Amino acid sequence: MNRTRSFTEVAPGFFCVSVAEVNCYLIKTVDGLTLVDAGLPGSRRPLHALLEHLGARESDIDAVILTHGHFDHVGVASSIRAHGATVLVHSADARLARHPYSYRPASPRVPYLLSHPRGIPVIARMAAHGALGVRGVDALGRIHHGQPVDAPGAPTALWTPGHTAGHCAVFFEEQGILLSGDALVTLDPYTGEAGPQIIARAATADTARALASLDTLAETSAQLVLPGHGGPWRDGIAAAVAEAARRGAH
Repeated sequence: MNRTRSFTEVAPGFFCVSVAEVNCYLIKTVDGLTLVDAGLPGSRRPLHALLEHLGARESDIDAVILTHGHFDHVGVASSIRAHGATVLVHSADARLARHPYSYRPASPRVPYLLSHPRGIPVIARMAAHGALGVRGVDALGRIHHGQPVDAPGAPTALWTPGHTAGHCAVFFEEQGILLSGDALVTLDPYTGEAGPQIIARAATADTARALASLDTLAETSAQLVLPGHGGPWRDGIAAAVAEAARRGAH
């Protein structure tokens, strides 16, 4: 997959839009269309291409589930909301979704990037695709741990705090597919390192809590993991969590 600007069907009915190493996922169900995360502003064009491929339009998206409120996951949510979609987030991240730059990571971003230069090209690509100009969105704080989300497909929300206070993964139990957001990624934009891991301190509020939340992901026994950054992980959540725990905080 061209990870600069593309979409691909990663599992039947599960489509990934990937721009500048930032992923969002459109899920086609018998009940309608659900978008999990809203990428960057630059995600709009490939998302529209995907919708056209499906014979749909932006107004056909029924719901947007935000795993959390950071700028690179809020992206085009306000536009989709204006076309009639319901935008949902955990209540602890509702304010962040409105103000997607208003967070303080465990380590200052610029010094961290200077000490991890492999991350600089990734962050530069994100900036080129609109990372510095994201509009916030008024999202409904109606996502609750262990409960089905009121969206097509009715996935289960899994509260996995650490990266942010209200971060939630999204589990489609029947399909065995876990959308892990930034609770577990296979590429860290801030280090440029690949493989299962939590996100760097430069973008994570509480790394100890993020590591503890890996246990919640492991309990799903998901076979396919679709992260917020990096490619799909097809070797099961247990192996991904074990690798992320081994890498630890960074």
